[in-house]
Amino acid sequence: MTYSMRRTLHWSSRALGILTALFLGVFALDAFGEGTGFWSALPRFAIHLLPSLVLLAVVGIAWRRAWVGGLVFLALAVLYADMARAHPLWILTIGGPLALVGALYLASWARPHAASPGG
Repeated sequence: MTYSMRRTLHWSSRALGILTALFLGVFALDAFGEGTGFWSALPRFAIHLLPSLVLLAVVGIAWRRAWVGGLVFLALAVLYADMARAHPLWILTIGGPLALVGALYLASWARPHAASPGG
């Protein structure tokens, strides 16, 4: 595998992990619907943001330990698929990106020194 391919693999897992957290964060905006005021919806918004914050924390940990990110993202994909098994489209929409990021983290971990030109 060439240096540029390893580097792309290394950074794509991290970038897609952040994008997945942002994607899930968009769903928190539904707390502001249904004619509720800003201050009354703010606590619900914060609670809905928790999954995104957890994913960002996992990305932060996995920045140096890619295997942790791979295992956690894959585990979250499996857990979500189990919880939403009656809704296959939801599984693809939410669990799919989680599984993809997990696989990229594990592939990045399997290719050590992905960011260094000599390795």
